[in-house]
Amino acid sequence: MTEVTERGTPSPAAPRAGAVRRRSPAAAACVLGGAVAAGLGLGFLAVLVIVLWISSPYPDSGPGGALHLAAGLWLMAHGTELVRYDTLSGLPAPVGLVPLLLVVLPVLLMRRAARLGSASGDAAGAEGDEVLPASAVFSAVTCGYLAVGALATVYAAGGPMPADPLSAAWHVPLVAVVAAAGGVWAAKGKPRGTLPGWVPAGVRKAVGRPRYALALRSGAAGVLVLLGGGTLLVGTSLAWHAAEAQNAFLTLTGVWSGRFAVLLLALALIPNAVVWGAAYALGPGFALGAGAVATPLGIQGAADLPRFPLLAALPAPGPGTPVTWAALGVPVLAGLVVGWFAVRRAREVSYGETALTAALGAVVCGLAMAGLAAASAGPLGSRVLAGFGPVWWAVGGAAAGWTLVLSVPLAVGVHAWRTRPVRAPGGGGEEAGAADAWHDPEVRELRWEALRRAAEPMVAPVVEAVVAAEPLVAPAVEVGLAAEPLVAPAVEVAPAAEPLLPAAVVGVRVLARRRPTPS
Repeated sequence: MTEVTERGTPSPAAPRAGAVRRRSPAAAACVLGGAVAAGLGLGFLAVLVIVLWISSPYPDSGPGGALHLAAGLWLMAHGTELVRYDTLSGLPAPVGLVPLLLVVLPVLLMRRAARLGSASGDAAGAEGDEVLPASAVFSAVTCGYLAVGALATVYAAGGPMPADPLSAAWHVPLVAVVAAAGGVWAAKGKPRGTLPGWVPAGVRKAVGRPRYALALRSGAAGVLVLLGGGTLLVGTSLAWHAAEAQNAFLTLTGVWSGRFAVLLLALALIPNAVVWGAAYALGPGFALGAGAVATPLGIQGAADLPRFPLLAALPAPGPGTPVTWAALGVPVLAGLVVGWFAVRRAREVSYGETALTAALGAVVCGLAMAGLAAASAGPLGSRVLAGFGPVWWAVGGAAAGWTLVLSVPLAVGVHAWRTRPVRAPGGGGEEAGAADAWHDPEVRELRWEALRRAAEPMVAPVVEAVVAAEPLVAPAVEVGLAAEPLVAPAVEVAPAAEPLLPAAVVGVRVLARRRPTPS
């Protein structure tokens, strides 16, 4: 019942209850959207696994085992570590090397669900209902997604490769939260407002400075250069060892369904190979199991690797060659790019501010590469296969070090070149400073603004004179039309307006002579 005050008006609690009732269908739709996003990802992997199971000539289990494996792969796409029990030693072996291409599927589906939830809330608000806030959409979509994730974790426990509960407890929520936040942010127009009020004022003021946006941009540019270099290294090495890669692909399995599965696995691992190539170019390299590391200086240790097409791109065992040393040019280029993007064009920026921006860009590049290295590495078993991929802290430190050493001097040099004084031809000293000030963009804009304001009073009298002359011309025309038989009077009256027209023309000519010419 609606509570009523003594004056007969509804109490303040009544509108809030109505708002809750109006919000409940939209919130339920957001929860359902998150659950559907998780179900679509599970369904896609389930169909793929079932197709491979049907086409396999020697399936290991029935359709139930294939569905359990699909649930495990879906959890693995979120970074969850799986456990393999059917090993030769009888000991459980962890499988934590996540194909990064699988992560794209849940992220895109979750982001789409969050965007649709925010869009439906805006449409409901346009029809008169109350709009769900961004926090409510985010929470509802995430809850629906995590509910399906919990059920998938329980279901995968009965399969051949169950998921580690502790690993699933934080990997699945992490991916869901990041993807949902990105979807809601994109649906709200990608706002870039200030930090919340509970953040200290000094921190809000510091973060609002332009140097942080430039640091993010320069760090992202450095990461793109490193990943592009890793892609170039992997592609060149695969083309160089094309015969070995083809032989490994053909001899790994003899049936077309098995080769199709190997091809899908190789495609899903290409982003991992790109990150490994970037780590190789930075210097720390990547591990190939226990005791074997691949760096530009050579492959250290003996690696007992299976036959796999992507592994055929590894350089030959032994010390490095000038061809492998050339990979060190990738971080050099990344450091130069970070320094170039960290420079502001404004002249009032100091050299210390420019150097600090470049240093922050190097830190951003190092943090991003450390995260990518951690996501691309993982175990494929125990003992010898316990570690595969780059070490995240070594890769992050190398990326930050390379870019810091190269970006700061370049940024300071580019800033000094852009803000150099313009020397006047045949002179120097004060003349050079005057010429520099004359050609400064800000001074030029102020000069044009002053000229525009000075020209405004001279335009108005001419317009008034032309407007004042109009009524004098019209009567002459009217008289001429009214007295058609009498042509002479019309001709005699019309010249009365002639003295005013030359005056307007003279005013225009005077304005043209007095208008200043741009310098």
